[in-house]
Amino acid sequence: MEIREGAAAAAVGDNVLDYSRLSLDTFSVDSVSDERKKDTKQLYLNYNRLVSLPSSVSLFCNLEFLDISNNGLSAICEGITRLPRLRQLIAKNNRLDEFSLPKEFGSLQLEVLNFSGNRFEEIPLQCMKLVRLQSLSLGGNRLKSIPSEIENLTSLELLYLGGNFITAIPPEVANLPYLSYLVLCDNRIQSVPPQLTRLYSLRSLSLHNNLLTYLPREILSLVHLQELSLRGNPLVVRFVKEMTYDPPSLLELAARTAKSRNVPYSPCDLPSNLLGYLDLASKCPNPKCAGVYFDSCVRQIKFVDFCGKYRLPLMHYLCSPECTSPCSSNPQSDAESEDESSVPAYRLQRVLLG
Repeated sequence: MEIREGAAAAAVGDNVLDYSRLSLDTFSVDSVSDERKKDTKQLYLNYNRLVSLPSSVSLFCNLEFLDISNNGLSAICEGITRLPRLRQLIAKNNRLDEFSLPKEFGSLQLEVLNFSGNRFEEIPLQCMKLVRLQSLSLGGNRLKSIPSEIENLTSLELLYLGGNFITAIPPEVANLPYLSYLVLCDNRIQSVPPQLTRLYSLRSLSLHNNLLTYLPREILSLVHLQELSLRGNPLVVRFVKEMTYDPPSLLELAARTAKSRNVPYSPCDLPSNLLGYLDLASKCPNPKCAGVYFDSCVRQIKFVDFCGKYRLPLMHYLCSPECTSPCSSNPQSDAESEDESSVPAYRLQRVLLG
């Protein structure tokens, strides 16, 4: 079907061209005047039958918004990289994958990028160069991992990666200072890295329908978190009494003694490798214990009350088996915990904080 720059396209305004839902097989700009090309800031080509985006799209030199969703696109033309004002690219529900983007895609000044509902198995590294990006959506793809380069997107406020095959959250996600909404639902994630507590701007964390059995106790530090979605996870509902513990090495025993007894030392007293090791000391979270640990610690899962309504299994790291966890508000929970039958289902379906 040929493009007709008729009433439907003109009616939406001088700065907008709307060619959506016209069953277009190709996109030609021959019928668009040069003045109209220059004035157009928004271009809608969604819900057509396009299999490729021609380089002539670059003739819309002042384009700020482009919607090419719900086509059959398997590639995005190089011409898109010649749109210096483009801020939003919506390309949902196509056939795009990690080989579909032009090499210089990362040179764009995009703020919003939506590639949901495509065929990406990896997040293209070109996307990791979009330093102005505020919103990145790649839900409903075939992603298996999140690249560590995600930390380059320091302006990111929303990261939507739900409905993929992701198995782990890299700690580099914690280096996104403005991230407010993190959606990782419907994946295969088994644990949450404690580094996420550095996401001081995080307001919503969606982790439902994963493989989580516990959460790190550090998640309590997310003071601005208003929504935590955990439904559909095999969260532990019985206190796990078994503790794993590897005895500390002689090096760690000596380092523990130096730290816990405040033995004075200086760079003149010890080699640099030992000084570095001593700096790695972690304080035991038990307020009744003044101990520290390095490589050897006790892993223990305990329930913690949230707002008097919810009990979540959190992972604790203690310095030795003699320590007991300090974080439970229920004095009986050191000896026993609620059985599965006594935990109302709704209490592990959705948690709201704040």
